Amino acid sequence: MKFLTFIVIIALIWLVGLFVFADRVRGYAPAQEPARADAIVALTGPSSERVNTAIRLLEQDKGERVLISGVNREVRRQELRALTPGSNKLFNCCVDLGFEAEDTIGNAQEIAAWARSKDYDSLIVVTSDYHMPRALTELRAAAPGVALTPYAIETPSLDDSQWWRAAVTARRMTLEYVKYLAALGRAAWSRVSGETSAVVESRPTPDATLEPTA
Repeated sequence: MKFLTFIVIIALIWLVGLFVFADRVRGYAPAQEPARADAIVALTGPSSERVNTAIRLLEQDKGERVLISGVNREVRRQELRALTPGSNKLFNCCVDLGFEAEDTIGNAQEIAAWARSKDYDSLIVVTSDYHMPRALTELRAAAPGVALTPYAIETPSLDDSQWWRAAVTARRMTLEYVKYLAALGRAAWSRVSGETSAVVESRPTPDATLEPTA
């Protein structure tokens, strides 16, 4: 009986968490006008809207450069440039393409390496609203100390407060929530394991304590 009660409590906590997550997702859009950052990053997705939005922010001088992370290796630069007509000059001078990332973890690692190479301390992050919580979690783990400003692309089907009534939107929100929880778990484990390693390394070895002082 106690075990069943425990399971019910965990299920209720999980369900409440799902609705809190959904409310957070819906709060990201429409995106507010961002302050200028060092640069802009776009995580590729199912449509070109993320890339178009990042280029538009570049045109508005919201950052020095743009990184498009997770570009398919078979996509050529001119094909991406064709998605943003009228921005050829900016695209040629100020847009970098990342081909290494295959998932959100890879996006975070690719973006973190790029930011370090450019010595950037602040980034505007462009991705879909439902993807933003997980993207920010992975980026904060990969690039601690870098200030992140979310700029979310609205998903119209998720704007409805009763998203859970439709199978398609309920599935998308639930799946993303599960992935987000996994990202939180990885980030927490990374912090704990990192702190544990730091403690172990800081302890003097027995030999060291016996060495004579100068």
